[in-house]
Amino acid sequence: MSKKSKQDRKAGPGGTPATVALAASGVPFTVHSYAHDPAAASYGEEAAEALGVAPEQVFKTLLADVDGTLTVAVVPVSGSLDLKALAAAVGGKRAAMADPAAAERSTGYVLGGISPLGQRKRLRTVVDASAQGRPTVCVSAGRRGLEVELAPADLVTLTGASIAPIARG
Repeated sequence: MSKKSKQDRKAGPGGTPATVALAASGVPFTVHSYAHDPAAASYGEEAAEALGVAPEQVFKTLLADVDGTLTVAVVPVSGSLDLKALAAAVGGKRAAMADPAAAERSTGYVLGGISPLGQRKRLRTVVDASAQGRPTVCVSAGRRGLEVELAPADLVTLTGASIAPIARG
């Protein structure tokens, strides 16, 4: 019998807070799991390769500190977060990547498994504009090796996100 993480026990058998939130919302989604390699250089690129999808379809969830407020940025794994663009998107002046411990504490997830869905505390969220041109996107389902695929519009609605061009590359 495998050990379940603390967050999985809270979410119910086999679920994470993200999948529980999705199930409760009634929006269509698909869960994809794969064997996570702890030595992987990039969790997002590993997910894209394991799922057999373009890296532009898999989005990573990053946390930044914008003028003292934690802010969630959801950008394609094929690019990087433009901190100036994120700050501008939320009406801020300065943005820096959040302290990893603060990101984990605030979201309830571990790095590499932070989902924009089902976070412990709802944070201001911005989804990169490139998501709009895709029928579906994949984001972390709240655990390394677990992704959820859903329509970008549903992701935006469920997270209360705004949409802006915050990725580069």
